Amino acid sequence: MTTSILHAHDLVIGYEKALAPPLNFSVRPGEIVVVVGESGCGKSTLLSTLAGVTPTLSGDIFLGDKDLSGVPIHKRNIGLVFQDPLLFPHLSLIDNIGYSLRASGASKNAARIRATELLEWVGLSEIAGQKTWQLSGGQAGRVALARAIAAKPAVLLLDEPYSALDTATRLRLLADVKTLVTSEGIPTIHVTHDHREADLLATRTLTW
Repeated sequence: MTTSILHAHDLVIGYEKALAPPLNFSVRPGEIVVVVGESGCGKSTLLSTLAGVTPTLSGDIFLGDKDLSGVPIHKRNIGLVFQDPLLFPHLSLIDNIGYSLRASGASKNAARIRATELLEWVGLSEIAGQKTWQLSGGQAGRVALARAIAAKPAVLLLDEPYSALDTATRLRLLADVKTLVTSEGIPTIHVTHDHREADLLATRTLTW
């Protein structure tokens, strides 16, 4: 379980010009902050900036007492789930989930144990050896979530990951997210334009 707090101080996001006023917020372990706003307001840019994909225009991002300025994405220990699950179609469910663990140096056995645990958690253990191209949208969403938290990231960022799914499947997956994040104690930011998602998921809501 992580104990780090994600903190943004006077953070200005954007490209050539700012997309929002300076941002100040903190996200504690196990807390889910949902950022609600219309398309184009900078929600996805906020996540890419926190992840290190997009440079900050100004301001600071801290994880605990560590300044993330200049720290590349692969060294920030941040889990990302996008609208597209971006699974590896040639790999099985269990190998997709274990991929990040193997990349970070875990043994094959340790990766399989952790992946098996997460597959049970998301209710897909019976098809662990199946290739991901055979999955439904809801199943793929579960695998993407499990893969993102497999290596126990310090922060989890969710970019409207289930927006393309039907309402019932989306709400069920969001409930899974809340359970997993709370259990793992991961500071989480979820961006959406849907106030219903915010009501279901959020510990705290930020409206743009």
